[in-house]
Amino acid sequence: MPKIQAGNITMNYDQQGSGEPLVLIPYLTADYACYAFQVADYSKQFTCISVDLRGTGESDKPAGVYSTEMFADDVAALMQALGIPKAHIYGLSLGAATGMWLAAKYPDRVKSLSLHSGWSKSDPYLKTVVQGWQLMAKAIDSVPEMVIQGIFPWCFTPELYAQKPDYIQALSDFVRGRPKQPVDAFIQESNAVMAHDAEAQLGKIRAPTQITFGRHDMLTARFADRLTNGIKNSELHIFEDCSHAPLYENVPAFNEKTLGFLSKHAG
Repeated sequence: MPKIQAGNITMNYDQQGSGEPLVLIPYLTADYACYAFQVADYSKQFTCISVDLRGTGESDKPAGVYSTEMFADDVAALMQALGIPKAHIYGLSLGAATGMWLAAKYPDRVKSLSLHSGWSKSDPYLKTVVQGWQLMAKAIDSVPEMVIQGIFPWCFTPELYAQKPDYIQALSDFVRGRPKQPVDAFIQESNAVMAHDAEAQLGKIRAPTQITFGRHDMLTARFADRLTNGIKNSELHIFEDCSHAPLYENVPAFNEKTLGFLSKHAG
């Protein structure tokens, strides 16, 4: 995978397809490959640039305090380094939180904004859940196993576990097969999740915005009204049969709905 100097760090990224640039920002713990099921479809119409955020994958993992605003600055620096003046910006969960900051701080660089399973400001409930993940990661000294045992149950419905155990196993194997995030880097990245507060930024977002959630998402679905009311030019879609990760739980429906929005705002 190519790497490039982006601001004060080296960032790893993957590029596939052709057409207008679409920058895909991963969620907590994940590297660029987390959107593999989407890039397969999106790359037929867009140049998909999937990134490793600082602290993940093969990007630099400097010590210090991370924030969602910092992640947005990093992605903006990556775009500048790659010579991309404007792109469609897309993210799920932490990727969506980062996208909010990017669209608010760099409005001229954002053609459209896709916020999936996002939230505007971390509340006590969300912080408690993430603190539990931190405790688990430290206790078992493995971020991949913490993801599978601790984060997966928040991402998928009980029905998916019951009906498709082989699929859950395949997703688990996928997580174990990616570059292993060090526990200290996970703590820094997840601290950024707990500190996230983009409430005052929402009114600055000018790009047309798609907001989506899974109906059964206990992590972030309660923020739907706050996001749609805060972002003027936004539209909301709920995936009725999904939890926090519709991109895996119902791939065909998720890809169709999200690609439809992207296509509408291309050109």
